[in-house]
Amino acid sequence: MRHRSRSPKLLGVAIAAVLGLGLGLPPALAAPAADPDPVPELVAGSDTAAPQLVTGLAERASGATPGEAARAHLAAHRDRYRVDPAQLVESGTEVAADGRRTVRFTQRHGGLPVFGAAYLVHLVGEGAGQRVESVGGKYFTGLTAPTVPSVPDEVLRRLALGEVEDPAARQGATAEDHGLVVLPGGTGRLARHFTVRGTGAAAEAGKAREVFLDATTGEVALGYEVRAPYPAGTPSASPAAGAVGATGAVEPATGTAPDALGHPVPVNIGRLPDGTYQLTDLTRPAVITTYDAQGGEEMDYSGSLPADARPAASPSPDFPASTGTSGATDAHLNAAAVDDFYRTRLGRAGIDGNNGPITSVVNVTSFGKPLENAYWDGRKMVYGGGSGTYHPFSAARDVAGHEMTHGVVKHTAQLVYAGQSGALDEAVADYFGNAIEVTSRGIPMTDPRAALLGESLCRTGTPESCAVRRLDDRRTTVADYVGAPAGVDNGGVHLNSTIVSGALWDIRRTLDPLTADRLVYRALAEYLTPLDGFVDARNAVLAAGRALGLGRAQLRTVAAAFDAHGIKEGWQRRIGVDSHPLLRELSTESIAPDAAAGRWVAATAGKGGKGSLGVYAGAVAGSAEPTRLSPEDGRSHGWPATDGTSAAWAAMGQGVNGQWGMEVFARPLDGGPARSVHSAANQYVGDVRISGGDVAFLADDFTTGRTGPVLSRGGAPAVAIPLPDGHSASDLALEDGLLAWTESWSSGGRTVSAPTVYSIAAGRVVAQYPVGDAAGTSETRASATRLAGGRLLWVETPEDPSLGSSIRSGALDGSGTALVLAGGTAEPRRITALTATDRAVTFGYAGGRVGGGVKNADLPKLWQLPLTGGTPERVSCNRGGQYAPVADRGTRVLWLDATAGRTDLVVRERAAGTC
Repeated sequence: MRHRSRSPKLLGVAIAAVLGLGLGLPPALAAPAADPDPVPELVAGSDTAAPQLVTGLAERASGATPGEAARAHLAAHRDRYRVDPAQLVESGTEVAADGRRTVRFTQRHGGLPVFGAAYLVHLVGEGAGQRVESVGGKYFTGLTAPTVPSVPDEVLRRLALGEVEDPAARQGATAEDHGLVVLPGGTGRLARHFTVRGTGAAAEAGKAREVFLDATTGEVALGYEVRAPYPAGTPSASPAAGAVGATGAVEPATGTAPDALGHPVPVNIGRLPDGTYQLTDLTRPAVITTYDAQGGEEMDYSGSLPADARPAASPSPDFPASTGTSGATDAHLNAAAVDDFYRTRLGRAGIDGNNGPITSVVNVTSFGKPLENAYWDGRKMVYGGGSGTYHPFSAARDVAGHEMTHGVVKHTAQLVYAGQSGALDEAVADYFGNAIEVTSRGIPMTDPRAALLGESLCRTGTPESCAVRRLDDRRTTVADYVGAPAGVDNGGVHLNSTIVSGALWDIRRTLDPLTADRLVYRALAEYLTPLDGFVDARNAVLAAGRALGLGRAQLRTVAAAFDAHGIKEGWQRRIGVDSHPLLRELSTESIAPDAAAGRWVAATAGKGGKGSLGVYAGAVAGSAEPTRLSPEDGRSHGWPATDGTSAAWAAMGQGVNGQWGMEVFARPLDGGPARSVHSAANQYVGDVRISGGDVAFLADDFTTGRTGPVLSRGGAPAVAIPLPDGHSASDLALEDGLLAWTESWSSGGRTVSAPTVYSIAAGRVVAQYPVGDAAGTSETRASATRLAGGRLLWVETPEDPSLGSSIRSGALDGSGTALVLAGGTAEPRRITALTATDRAVTFGYAGGRVGGGVKNADLPKLWQLPLTGGTPERVSCNRGGQYAPVADRGTRVLWLDATAGRTDLVVRERAAGTC
């Protein structure tokens, strides 16, 4: 992952349960039972006075409809729930097979939706005999956020487009505006929600990013990646014209088709008026249709289907061999198997709960290459056609069931695809994907392959080596939780899923499988809400068990499964680390801290991650509370730097002139007023640096498109340092009268990057080391320019992924370079961060390919070696991701650590060595 100092990305509000709120509860809930029920009677909410869960109720509720009865119950017990019914909007009622109804409400603040807020009321009985059994969800009290934005819409849109990292992908990128929302946490934050899509191969086709920009400051308050969501207003993925005629001219029929292995199987098909046939199953309430993209580009099938798309067809009811090799036959059969499972076993009316069409597209490619993937894109299935390594991805029924379950999640709990809630989304999909396969194929739970996901995808190798995940891996929160921040796998949505799906699978192996399936489905459809975490899932499953009538012994079995996987209150506090914490639970891992002379500065949204960013300072040694340096003026303050005596930073938001813009401040660490160094209404400022009386930063001018260094000397007005036309700068460093940056320009159709040293006193460049041969076959780029020990340091990374990054240093007068750490092919590390003192160089890199594995070793770790070169040693043995290292002095390093499932600023005095 490439560390960015550009914009913060939060994973939303904290979701851990906080007990002990003073709630007006029924007497039956106040007294502890002699034989405690595993189902919690009360779970208090986090960051709200409204309870997360209240069970054990049996209270009459009157109303002509379930919604009216639920609203009346909440209104009659405002002292218990602390919920204002006027802020609730009914969003639907889930009716279970046994007639039990769950009414879902969403929350509004000032008429605007509150992101992820959902409150649920569970009722049994009919008419005057209706009773409320339980209530819960997330309703946020104390919201006072404004409802009118102060940042212009066009500025917010431009900032949203800036979240597309690759400049080539940013050309032609789109930002779909979904309007204003209120993000919960503290008093709340007014945000504008965009779905941002890049263009070109570098944008990773089929992916998009949900971006929420604070509408009062412009900072990114929340961001996470999603797979090919449909734009608003896009037609549903129903069959294209001519597939299923509007007049019903297509008639149901049966035929045969070969599967991916060439075995003929019976299929339900449709007969067209011209006597030809297509893969359309009309025998069930939800029409199933399967299309063959015939190697078409993935992006052409993202959104609505192409106008000329047609289902896989045949002149006779016996479909040709290509129907199997493309994966169409398996996609068609697996869609039916998934529909049958949810319909007959769980009583669900199709994927969307309303018998909507179930559409699959097979045999797509990605920019001319095989797509080794499958996914639910929001309304339909998309499958890669396989490769020499993999069968068509539709061939694995557990994969099909997994991906289509994402569609069920979307139409029930709507789990936010980031952090713990995103891992829950994956976990539920893991569970049902495997449950669908073993049930439909008659595989016993005792079969050692029953717990494998995707084991049948590979053309070679064993099922165990092929499986992308296994639900019996025995992973626990304390021993195995992958501390990934928002920028890595959306906070670990895949990396942590089997902690929960493993617990659910243990329940299925212990209880009757049908009971377990109904239990997990009821928890999903009737108890889980968008921002729920692991402990919330435990409570939801237990509450669903009580609603299903499970006995106390069975409920204890369910609780024991969660216990065995470490899913219990306070599990994050049990993860050990070898570093010393300086500031806990920062709201972002994307803004680097800084340190010098035993002092540190960092940006966070304050205690609990509430509100806009502020800049805080503290001592590396000592226990004093951090001091806030930045004013509380409604703006977002971040991008901090320090020289050990003073600090500098940038603020984003509505300035004193009433316009949105950015302002650079400087202030002594030991007190005194903050002074304005620079202010501009149409610039983006980053890479702030300070040394003595000098303050430097990079300014991206929205009007001219110029990105370059700006310098203020001794409090004088900031002045831009001119660069040659077509040149840009990044990776700013400032020390003892010298300014350094990485300068880039195009030469001969290739990019040249050059670590550069500028003498402030002389007013000119005194050293420049161009990297990369314009005539070469593989481009190499420089990055992470630093000044330390009287040398200029930087990282060189070849474009060829088989070659590793190297670290070099150069003389400050341009007289030559030295190799600090060699690259090469033996260990092709891709260095993402660099910092140094006069004694040591510290760098960060990921040890593996993040996304397909489950190891903390795959996340970025920090390594250290002498400034003159040598053998790198691990800085810390912490298991989670380690980001944004900053050297203080000697071998002391501070960094942002994600081991405990949150972002902490931590420090070590020296390298740990071998872990």
